[in-house]
Amino acid sequence: MTERIKIIFDGKTFEFPLLIGTEGEKAIDIKALRSKTGLITLDPGYGNTGSCTSDITFMDGEKGILRYRGIPVEQLAEHSSFRETAFLLINGELPTENQLKRFSVMLNDHSLIHEDMQFFFQNLPRASHPMGILSSMVTALKSFYPELPDMEKDVDTTVTRLLSKIRTLAAMSYKISRGHKVVYPRPDLPYCANFLNMMFDSPVKPYKIDEDVVKALNIFWILHADHEQNCSTSAVRLVGSGKVNLYAAISAGIAALWGPLHGGANQAVIEMLEKLATQGADIKNLIERAKDKNDPFRLMGFGHRVYKTYDPRAKIMKATCDKLLAKFNISDPLLDLAKALEEAALTDDYFISHNLYPNVDFYSGIVLRAIGIPTNMFTVMFAIGRLPGWISQWKESMEESQWKLGRPRQIYTGLMKRDFVPIEKRS
Repeated sequence: MTERIKIIFDGKTFEFPLLIGTEGEKAIDIKALRSKTGLITLDPGYGNTGSCTSDITFMDGEKGILRYRGIPVEQLAEHSSFRETAFLLINGELPTENQLKRFSVMLNDHSLIHEDMQFFFQNLPRASHPMGILSSMVTALKSFYPELPDMEKDVDTTVTRLLSKIRTLAAMSYKISRGHKVVYPRPDLPYCANFLNMMFDSPVKPYKIDEDVVKALNIFWILHADHEQNCSTSAVRLVGSGKVNLYAAISAGIAALWGPLHGGANQAVIEMLEKLATQGADIKNLIERAKDKNDPFRLMGFGHRVYKTYDPRAKIMKATCDKLLAKFNISDPLLDLAKALEEAALTDDYFISHNLYPNVDFYSGIVLRAIGIPTNMFTVMFAIGRLPGWISQWKESMEESQWKLGRPRQIYTGLMKRDFVPIEKRS
């Protein structure tokens, strides 16, 4: 028998089901709350509200756990590729050898984009942020590919097409923004290596693919592939609930990811480091200022809203960061400053007691900088990595048992009814 939760209101007792997830999370099923009691719940930021049931990603912020389809993210980062992880998220299981080969072939087959899309890029102002460009281009894909079959009939083709083309769109936007010749995808290269080649290859200086850099990019995208019901994923689900096309829903996710409190956090870390380096940073003074609640200064990239211990992704990203910096012996004052801040924070009692550990954004910004990705492309890189998660969440939300048009309620706090006053009588 399902356990029940009792709510007493206005002298009456109402019972609601208690739901228990596979990992022991508990929730009160309040779908009938308003119809039974006339009440709604108020939860700004939805920190205590479950919007759905999902079998895609499990995370436990108290214990520092993150799993995709039950598999720890640490194992995926060590043993898997981004292609394989994307397949896992979207389809529910790791691919067989034949399935992965077919998936890889489809990614290469759909990597080119319509030549006319270049006119969009070329007519946008050069100062346009890559995230705004990417969001627009993803929406435009629907117009350029009207022959796309209904999602119900051929999900694989539509999904794979989007996964492949977003990588090409991102690299193309970078090349055009710099006035460089566009580099087309190569059918002989896997997903991550192909992207790096499109970004950095040129007739003047051919790009030499380094397997450690390719591995670092695979890890970066794997760690960002999904993160449960965050801001951008919730946007994809909410917009998708209106039964819009997949491109529109994903475009909404890209727009939501743009902000510095979400996907733009790794860019904010580098911009903070640049500012501190220009001012001549005193590490001890910065740590003290960060601890002072009356000081507006904040150290970007420390702590996390969900994780109350060390972010499991940060451990992996730190190891990747250390490996790259050691291999290339990079001399960069920003990277030196970042490592000095990291060392100071990890040995400070206040930071430790308040769980203000460096998060994945702190290290990922350094890794992307070491690879050669420009700062304004950081959030685009995040978007490419998060795409498999958005697609899997969108697919799940569109299932008949899950779908429900999103329509949050509110508590109105404005003026009560009043009459219109003609303009000549207003004082």
